[in-house]
Amino acid sequence: MMHAYFSDDQLRHHGKTFIVAGERKPIPEVPERAEILGRAVARLGLDVRTPKDSGMGAIAAIHDAQYLTFLQTIYEQWQAAGGSELVIPNIHPFDRNGPYPRHHAGKAGFHLGDTSCPVSATTWPSAYASAQTAIAATHHVRDDGAQSAYALCRPPGHHASSNIAGGFCYLNNSAIAAQELRTKYDKVAILDVDLHHGNGTQHIFYDRADIMTLSIHADPHDFYPFFWGHAEERGDKDGLGFNHNHPLPLGSGDGVFLDALDRALSAIDDFGADAVVIALGLDASRDDPFGGLTVSPDGFARIGDKIATLSRPTVIVQEGGYVSETLAENLYQFLSAFGVTN
Repeated sequence: MMHAYFSDDQLRHHGKTFIVAGERKPIPEVPERAEILGRAVARLGLDVRTPKDSGMGAIAAIHDAQYLTFLQTIYEQWQAAGGSELVIPNIHPFDRNGPYPRHHAGKAGFHLGDTSCPVSATTWPSAYASAQTAIAATHHVRDDGAQSAYALCRPPGHHASSNIAGGFCYLNNSAIAAQELRTKYDKVAILDVDLHHGNGTQHIFYDRADIMTLSIHADPHDFYPFFWGHAEERGDKDGLGFNHNHPLPLGSGDGVFLDALDRALSAIDDFGADAVVIALGLDASRDDPFGGLTVSPDGFARIGDKIATLSRPTVIVQEGGYVSETLAENLYQFLSAFGVTN
């Protein structure tokens, strides 16, 4: 029986608001997401385990030391300087090749890529707990011989690069899981089925030949993160493409998504992956408030069924998927079809 991992500390962070097209709107990445997803886990009868604290080693293998220090200390620095309730940047560097900023406002602009990642007193504890959830699920597969495990990660992670937060993501849980799997397996694939391109994951592994990254998402010409996720971004190290993007037209449903999934699964087979991380976004749903794609609950079942055919050790890491009437059902359908007895 598949084990699931989750910590109540993951509920502590709440970013509240962000800027969309110049307007302040509520952030949909709310603690309630995890509670709703937990209902699907309970319905499946999965054993939910609280992750142990495995420390900073696996996190530091992905994220820069300056960035990790920033996440742990910026709130206190911001408050000491008379800043607002939340750390939100108001300036960004033209590039990040110059001297590292000393001022708290400069650090915020350097490390927070957009307004969707405000930092509060509880952000680091929640992000750290979310990473520990991914690590625990990965260790269950890597060390205990389990065929699969589900990490109910919240906050999500796939937009976070080695030193930049973005898109509600602070620590890249899927990347952390993949790097931990690499300590045992020669080749690891990360398959991201979130509505949004996994730009942070791509950035982290773009020049790696041992970790393949694949992302199926709404076309970034028209959708967040806008700047990355195009098909021509291949990560052509030594003339080989180990980064695969499958941008889909806005409004695409089950058929188009499943066709792209077939191509991605074929690439994983050709790569010869020994283990797989599934960055499981559920926001491609037709009912998701972001509204970019129109995958049905049955579509998520078919996605889970197809991914199961990989028959490799698999860590499923929760990414996006926001409050809707079918959020829990979509997770239930995916995991049921994937096979919770794996």
